[in-house]
Amino acid sequence: MAAFRFERVAMLLWFDIIALYAIWMLMPYLSSVWDVSISRAAAIVNIFWSFVLLSPFFIAILIDTVMCYYWSVIVSTVSLSAGLGFLAMSTPPVLAHISGNCSEYSAECIGQGQRVLLYMSLPLIAFGMAGHFDSLYEFMREQFRKGEAIIDDRISMEFDGLVLRFSGLSSSVFTLIAVLGLPYIKPWSLRFGIPAICSLVAAVLFFSAASTFKFIGRPIGGVSPFMTFFKVLFAAFSKLFYTIPTDAWELYEIQDNSQLHFVPHSRSLRWLDKAAIVIPKPIPEQTWRLCRVTQVEEAKAITRMIPVWMTFVLCGVVSSMPYTFFMEQLDHMNPKIVGVKVPILVLIWFQSKVIQHCTLVCIRIQPNLFVSRVRMSGFVGIVISMIVAILCCITCAKVESQRLDHVRKQVGSLSMFMLLPQMILLGVFRFIFDVSVLCLFSVKDSDVVMDRYLPIFISCVLGVGCLANSVLVFVVGKISERGGKMNWFQHDLDQSRLDKYYYTLAWLMAVNLVAFIVVAALHRFNEWKLEDEQAAAQSGQPYVSSNQECCFCCCC
Repeated sequence: MAAFRFERVAMLLWFDIIALYAIWMLMPYLSSVWDVSISRAAAIVNIFWSFVLLSPFFIAILIDTVMCYYWSVIVSTVSLSAGLGFLAMSTPPVLAHISGNCSEYSAECIGQGQRVLLYMSLPLIAFGMAGHFDSLYEFMREQFRKGEAIIDDRISMEFDGLVLRFSGLSSSVFTLIAVLGLPYIKPWSLRFGIPAICSLVAAVLFFSAASTFKFIGRPIGGVSPFMTFFKVLFAAFSKLFYTIPTDAWELYEIQDNSQLHFVPHSRSLRWLDKAAIVIPKPIPEQTWRLCRVTQVEEAKAITRMIPVWMTFVLCGVVSSMPYTFFMEQLDHMNPKIVGVKVPILVLIWFQSKVIQHCTLVCIRIQPNLFVSRVRMSGFVGIVISMIVAILCCITCAKVESQRLDHVRKQVGSLSMFMLLPQMILLGVFRFIFDVSVLCLFSVKDSDVVMDRYLPIFISCVLGVGCLANSVLVFVVGKISERGGKMNWFQHDLDQSRLDKYYYTLAWLMAVNLVAFIVVAALHRFNEWKLEDEQAAAQSGQPYVSSNQECCFCCCC
């Protein structure tokens, strides 16, 4: 029975693979069928993928507070099926007889109804995909729990065996079907319609067995670290004109509960201490205006990390290039090798495999290289990943310049396998970056940012990078046309100067690398001071900074 339930859930993942590779074709669809300029098409695709990457943040808040994995899977399944259906219906032939438009795949056949359906479908698909990626695995684990008990070793082995059985060979088969089959389907209505039908079939089969699934409530007891952070900010700003007490013992803390987690008070970001000021009001009436010192200190730790995370936004810009410009380049290049036409999705699949396998290798090797200095390995890894990103941008510019030379000289299209080096570099960049960020923040900050939320933070910063890519394209385009010069982003890729944009990204990433080194060094220096201060507070001794020690020595 367990295997039967598992198979119904696994089908959602299998058909998600087909939907994912179909969505990869969105950029060529907008530019070729809708006749949208590459900058506008890139903006639409970037906004879509930003929704996919940012949605886990909001889904995690819902799961921790008002929802559970059971309902998250149900809502995301409905959202994905509806979104894929709307996307298929947005193609010209589907509603041609109803809307009165022509049925050809051209911009003249795109009416207002098709536009509405497309823009409705993208957020629904984004929420559905993010919900499945964030909730399906944990939902499957819940089905192997005995009530609310933690999974024991025997059940864990059974679960891992089923995961290997259903996600190994089966996922490879569906990936093969998507990569090799979808590009050969010429009608876009079928190219988007087949994933929609598959998603609907998987949803029907899943809901037919919904009554057999175990319903387990909120997995984290209704407390969200994200909501706690926002609560501290709200409480601090609501007491903006209150005076912070000089004695930290006057701040609010629950001292008589041994089951609660405690963090000693620190003297950094003192303005957040206002959230723990006790005002003359009954404490139950101060739900959003009073926080514990521990909650304030956890919010301080997250706030101190924000400058470091801001330097990762440009990494998100670089990682968003395959969604947009890489796909457009592949669509304008020669897909044949030795006379055989190779689907363009093969290179996307190859890049995902590079990230997947290299990440597994890095997870096994990196902790062993720096057992006692995991933070340092994370810092070095991020620096290396940014250097690889710079090399990737330069390689992209070189290949695009070569492709444009072929276009100008009319000597035929450049082979799409010329993009292979930049695909490999981008894959290497992504796996080093992801693992290194986990190493950088998963030691000291594990009490504040649990391992479950670190991947969500990485996803969010990459999502912000997708949005920033759209803004950067607009800004760079406006700057490039100053003085009567040609805008780098024309309607067609062959008329644009994408190579210059890649060079711009390269030097921006170089500046960002220097900024990261400075900000990360300052962050680590402040963390050392806080560790000494909190150690002194726990031992009951007054904290003396290094500057004060120097002053004492001089006085002596």
